Amino acid sequence: MAAKLAVHQHGKSRVRLGRTWIEGSVHHFVEWKVQSMLESNMEHAFLTSSNKGMTATDTQKNTVYYVAKKCSQRCSAEEYAIELAKHFVSEYPLVSRAKVWVEEAPWKRVDVQGQPHNHGFCKNGSEVKSVYVSFAEGKGIEKLTTGVQDLTVLKTTQSGYEGFLKDKYTILKDTNERIVATSITATWRYSGELKSCKEYDRAFNDVKKTLMLKFYGPPDKGVYSPSVQYTLFEMGKAAIQAVPEVESIYLNLPNLHFLPCTPVTSKFENDVYIATSEPHGNIEAVITCADAQPHAKL
Repeated sequence: MAAKLAVHQHGKSRVRLGRTWIEGSVHHFVEWKVQSMLESNMEHAFLTSSNKGMTATDTQKNTVYYVAKKCSQRCSAEEYAIELAKHFVSEYPLVSRAKVWVEEAPWKRVDVQGQPHNHGFCKNGSEVKSVYVSFAEGKGIEKLTTGVQDLTVLKTTQSGYEGFLKDKYTILKDTNERIVATSITATWRYSGELKSCKEYDRAFNDVKKTLMLKFYGPPDKGVYSPSVQYTLFEMGKAAIQAVPEVESIYLNLPNLHFLPCTPVTSKFENDVYIATSEPHGNIEAVITCADAQPHAKL
């Protein structure tokens, strides 16, 4: 049977860079892992021996650092991703669409002797900020999403799971007292471009704080979670209500299980657990404003 080239793209993955901005005596630092992918009129590179007009993946790698250098004023991962995608489309006539992913490592300024250090940073936590931009010739920004991944959270009480279907394959028992833990992956779409680095940082931090609040509840008494599904929707709904710029949010919450353990010669008293993450339940959904289209497919 005849074969044809249906779709194609090429890019560079896992390009890591650090960027420092110096403002007076205060330094600012980010570490980004960048991936670029270009859609282009390069069918001939796949179908013939010619690489004419090809924007090499090594060139894409070098451009990651070049655009970071051009960003002379402190910028957010979103602003950087937009500039990088714009560069590829404007610089290379055969490129029609540039897609850029940026992951930001969780470096935070440290406090020393009760004061924020001018140039000292510590990698705090496992969560990674994620950004995706698609920029097309003649269309501009087609898609811009921000998110977080590997945000691992746990609470030791105020969680249960009851009333689910039971048949001959079911051995899970109802409970209104258990540990619940998950590693949150979330992405969200803003209703438009935000105006500055501070606005992107503010919106990101507000979404993250809202997700955490709805998962944990108030510090003195918490909030009861009857299922991960219910808690997921409450988290997404609260993020949309708390941050007006957010119109669609995707959440993935796998169960990281802590199973009751009864050591020999003793009984279980909500104290000893078998920690396991495999196999695990996997719950995900997209929550939107009433009139918005979901930005992610399940």
